[in-house]
Amino acid sequence: MSCSPFDILDYHFQELADPQRLLVESHVKTCQLCREELAQLQLTESALFTLREEEIPQRIAFVSDPVFEPSPLRRFFSDVWGSAARLGFASAAMLSTALVVFSLTRPAPAPVQVANGVDLQAIVDAAVSKKTQSLVADLDKARQSLLFAAEEMEAAQKRSGSQRVMLGMYGPPREEMSR
Repeated sequence: MSCSPFDILDYHFQELADPQRLLVESHVKTCQLCREELAQLQLTESALFTLREEEIPQRIAFVSDPVFEPSPLRRFFSDVWGSAARLGFASAAMLSTALVVFSLTRPAPAPVQVANGVDLQAIVDAAVSKKTQSLVADLDKARQSLLFAAEEMEAAQKRSGSQRVMLGMYGPPREEMSR
């Protein structure tokens, strides 16, 4: 810490103008603390200049670098797991392979045993016609239910219309009576 009005560090690096430099010089001659600080700065500078200049290495190479390098198989797996596109392709390839293997190794279906004189087409046609008749009957029932509901709705509307007419004949609506 300097007690002069100017920084001793600026004086040491010769960054002060001449009038300010002369003021610091006269102060350093009279102040013991500032003289010690200036001496320490000069000692630090001389110690730093004794070191030789070396270029900072860009990368530190070790003799054992190849030992820490991952194997080609490990690099392949890390590349596959690190890329969504590669992982998707690998999954699709595995699925396709599984489908091909399954279709090739699947046993053939057993042949259909046809009894002598039995016509399978006639059996299928009979089952289809039976089911069709059942569906048509259900449809007819539903249509009849809808017709009945429509008739009931018409009757209800006629009843409510006649009630309105009767109310009009026998007096005003209740809203007017309350006024």
